[in-house]
Amino acid sequence: MNKPSKLGIGVIGTGRIGKLHIQHLSQNIPDADLITICSLDTETAESLAVQFNIPKVTTDYNSLLTNPKIDGVIVASSTDTHVEICQAAAKAGKHIFCEKPIALDLEQIDETLAIVERADVKFQIGFNRRFDVNFMRVREAISAGEIGEPHILRITSRDPAPPPIEYVKVSGGLFLDMTIHDFDMARYLIGDEVVEIYAVGRVRVDPKIGEVGDIDTTIITLCFQNGVLATIDNSRKAIYGYDQRVEVFGSKGMVTAGNPITDTVTFSGSEGSRSAPLPDFFVARYKEAYLSELQAFVRCIQEDTQPLVTGADGRVPIVIGYAALKSLRENRPVLLSEISS
Repeated sequence: MNKPSKLGIGVIGTGRIGKLHIQHLSQNIPDADLITICSLDTETAESLAVQFNIPKVTTDYNSLLTNPKIDGVIVASSTDTHVEICQAAAKAGKHIFCEKPIALDLEQIDETLAIVERADVKFQIGFNRRFDVNFMRVREAISAGEIGEPHILRITSRDPAPPPIEYVKVSGGLFLDMTIHDFDMARYLIGDEVVEIYAVGRVRVDPKIGEVGDIDTTIITLCFQNGVLATIDNSRKAIYGYDQRVEVFGSKGMVTAGNPITDTVTFSGSEGSRSAPLPDFFVARYKEAYLSELQAFVRCIQEDTQPLVTGADGRVPIVIGYAALKSLRENRPVLLSEISS
């Protein structure tokens, strides 16, 4: 098919990730024409429009969806709006990039996926870590057989500070707002499906998190259909920075990806040595990955190919998250087949 010169794009949401998407679309993706941004925060939206020369701002996403010049939308609004907006966008014939999660309710996810399929539009989920160059190289090493048959996967994911309690109350909890990325990364690296999970967790960081019924520290064991065993450890607070590492051990060796740092300079003195700190949080750590995922979204529309992260990829980590929650509450291994919509 002929490749259009530019794709008309609209962005819905101007929070931290929405702003980053707007910057990338405006400055770093020449095949995208950012036509409209939509936000209830009109002050921020107007400021971004001036900064990045965006022609239109609206508070009504329906006006964005009726614009024939817009081919695709970026849904970066709050989680509780994703289903409504994605369904409306699909019915309007717009291709969709949706930040994770699609929803916290499996029935709503399934309804959305069905509407998207009937509309025959692209639907990509924002699991940006798949586009990190380090994790992509690990995936390539596994797929190419460089470490032989994979046996064990280890994922460490620790935030520098816990989120506000008001966020924890509505986020779905640790497994569905934080570990969801690690569940997706596990599937991505191993290339197979999880069949069983066992999760243990405690409140080790902030007692207020426990008071609202959540945990802030966990170790999870995953069993894959192909026999691979995986562990994930999460903490809401690592005082040394944003800690993101993976290791895969196989029959012929091991491949690891550590934390990138801003430079490799080391200072040494009478009190010891020090080097550059870890990135302070996910925007700094994954800025290039956020760009790459948007480039992939634009490319899949232009080339009429399947998105690299599909709606089904967005659903499975939610199932795993609910299985982890059931395991934690019942103190036992849980089969994913036990989780239904």
